[in-house]
Amino acid sequence: MKKPSTLCTFLFLILPTICAENISCIHENVRETPYPQQEHVLYINPSPLLVPQSMKQADFLQFNLSQSMDFSSANSILSKPAPWCMFNPHRILEKGIWYWRVRSVSKEGKEMPWSKTYSFHVADDIPQFVTPPYDIFLANLPKGHQRIYCFLNEDLQETRTKVRNHPEFESMISDARTALSVNFSNDTKPYRQIGMMASFCDILNTAYQMTQLDIYADRMVQNVRYLLAVEPDQKVINNDFNAGELVYTLACTYDNCYERFTPQEHKQMESIIMSVLERYYKNHILGYEETHIFDNHFWQFTFRHFMQAALVIYDKYPLAKEYLEYSYELWTARAPASGFNRDGAWHNGTNYFSANAVSLCYVPALFSYLTGTDFLQHPWYQNAGIAMTYSWMPGSRSAGFGDGHEKNNGKPLRIRSAFADFMARTTGDPYATWYSSINNRYETESETRLYRMASSKKRPVHTQLPANTPKAIWFKDCGEMIANSNLTDHKNNLSLSFHSSPFGSGSHTHSNQNAFNLQYGGKAIYYAVGHYMSFADPHNLLSYRHTRAYNTLLVDGIGQPFSTRAYGNIVRMFNGKHISYALGDASNAYCGISEYPMWQKNFSAQNLKQSRENGFGETSLTKYRRHIFMLHPNIIVIYDELESSKSVSWDWLLHSPVKFNINKATSTLITEDKENNIHSVAQLFSEQQCSIMQTDQYAAAPNEKRAERGENFANPWSLTASFGPSKVNRVLTVIQVETNEDKIMKVIRTDNNFLCGDWIIKAELSSKRPASLHIHNNRSKATFSYGEKAPIINGKPYSCKNKYSSLLYDEIDGEWKIKETDDGNHLSTGKVK
Repeated sequence: MKKPSTLCTFLFLILPTICAENISCIHENVRETPYPQQEHVLYINPSPLLVPQSMKQADFLQFNLSQSMDFSSANSILSKPAPWCMFNPHRILEKGIWYWRVRSVSKEGKEMPWSKTYSFHVADDIPQFVTPPYDIFLANLPKGHQRIYCFLNEDLQETRTKVRNHPEFESMISDARTALSVNFSNDTKPYRQIGMMASFCDILNTAYQMTQLDIYADRMVQNVRYLLAVEPDQKVINNDFNAGELVYTLACTYDNCYERFTPQEHKQMESIIMSVLERYYKNHILGYEETHIFDNHFWQFTFRHFMQAALVIYDKYPLAKEYLEYSYELWTARAPASGFNRDGAWHNGTNYFSANAVSLCYVPALFSYLTGTDFLQHPWYQNAGIAMTYSWMPGSRSAGFGDGHEKNNGKPLRIRSAFADFMARTTGDPYATWYSSINNRYETESETRLYRMASSKKRPVHTQLPANTPKAIWFKDCGEMIANSNLTDHKNNLSLSFHSSPFGSGSHTHSNQNAFNLQYGGKAIYYAVGHYMSFADPHNLLSYRHTRAYNTLLVDGIGQPFSTRAYGNIVRMFNGKHISYALGDASNAYCGISEYPMWQKNFSAQNLKQSRENGFGETSLTKYRRHIFMLHPNIIVIYDELESSKSVSWDWLLHSPVKFNINKATSTLITEDKENNIHSVAQLFSEQQCSIMQTDQYAAAPNEKRAERGENFANPWSLTASFGPSKVNRVLTVIQVETNEDKIMKVIRTDNNFLCGDWIIKAELSSKRPASLHIHNNRSKATFSYGEKAPIINGKPYSCKNKYSSLLYDEIDGEWKIKETDDGNHLSTGKVK
């Protein structure tokens, strides 16, 4: 095997120096750059090979992967030609440099020239998860029926004998009776009821599988026959959700009630399924889903429904068999959460995890059963329990950074409970077990009920959180940090969530880099505002998903565009007993207007422009770094470093469910939420004067006539503290929340020193001197330092490796330690300049 060239070795050695200035976006919305290359740090081993659609010049693509530059090594891999823009090695890649290339191949076998050779480095610290080749999956596919839930077939006979004693038996029967009571016989357009039919299909199938009573199967068959009696409704099929519901309803009934249909009906059902599969696969899915960062509709439901339909008839139609292979390879390359997220958290907005939960349960259950490989060993699943616990705790609002963040009933959706129960049963994850034990709403969730009733896997008995549960956790890949004062006592827990995402904005995410939310006892203190009533009405475009709705910053009144270019990143984090810390960098987030046709169309449909008057446009921002701390138990500190190539106004934003009491002379902001007995004080400090105003009005008000989710239209209050114009600004914010045990203390300032109880904060606010921040607790001796070459740590000077590294002295994992960190790598999957 040839040794790597000196040039390649050098390039890999300098990888850590790649920084934000070299990256236009961390993740391209639609792939333009072959991945991975020498400037990319892998997310997982083995990594998929991904290329833009433009590189496919014929019917198929063929990939070549090797550890030798001339592809002559014994471990070289030559893929079979396939019609998709991805390749999965299905084997662990050894440490070192790997080379790859791709070529187009026609149906007739004509091979086009190879592309240029790309290379990437495999380090030994990359998480490993390998899936078996598709041939193993194919060989184990069931030959008879039932196929969709084949992973439950072995347990069904035993569990049926005990079904009447199952705690969900009565709920199952009640739901099934509701499904039986709805009669579609007089509906002249039954396709328009496909959403309801699909839901009833699940409910009736569960009851039939668990009881074997004909009444449930007969109604499933009857409902399908109503569809077969009329021509397929193209308006329904044109909707991707409805198309998925249609093929699932047909496939599930076909699969589980096969002998109840005539051969003619079999052909008719197969024809409808195949016409939908062919249409979507060839025109909307193939070449797009593997190269798009995240098509939320497809991954929520359509992926699962189409794959289930293909599974049922894969042995009768070559295209269905091909689609099944595509589904397996696509999941391996781009799932469970974009392929570039190992956190267990949901990069597309906490609330919208619920739309994906059933697929996230079903697919690994099926794939694990058919391949003999545990798909729940993927890093994302290994972290899903703790991510669920922190991002939306029972009895609380969610962390709150995307569509649906305003849901405030303190009850996470029951499908989250069902997913936690699934993880508890299948992995024994202690966080998932605890979460579902105090949030047992899964017992009324029908779509995952069959698994709970039929599977022999039981819930763990122990339901306590681990003793080493961290006070703060960093979800590096999706860009969130969440800190809690007391996770086990949610009624008295102060929770800080901070967001700066490499995925930028778009889909169900918002333009909210470097934004934070703060809650006490699950109730909002400072929280994003607005209502998710439409994906693209004026309220959504100008108020709800716009930066102005979040606790972050506007530059000259301009926010962040709806684009993956408008990314942020949490580049540093500490988790100490006394100090939780994160540093978010949103310097690249204020980058103009959205270039996506969908958003341009949505603005145009509302007669709106992405104009400066509406808060969109280019800015001269060069630096926006936000240091944010929870000084346990009840103090939040924020230190903003702000720089621009020309003078701008800096609009510092804060939102509250109650009106602010503002002391303009001292820039003190007081909120008193009498209903929830929450008292908080925020104080702003800067060398620059600021003007402070507040309003209870939106830039575009929600249309209350469209309310259908029980919206609370009591207007929150939005505060703007405007600084500047200036090229450089520093803002220190000290927030205190009065709890049962901890009172609000006066902040005593002496120059750049701020005393708050036992805490001493020294912050450089002058724009003429380098930024620096020092925080020290007189009682515990916990210390944080930034911008000091030799800070005093526990009474002694400490020599930092880098003056601008962040330093923490605190009790960490039960031991007092000194931790020093610089910015972490930007794990770009796109072009690096």
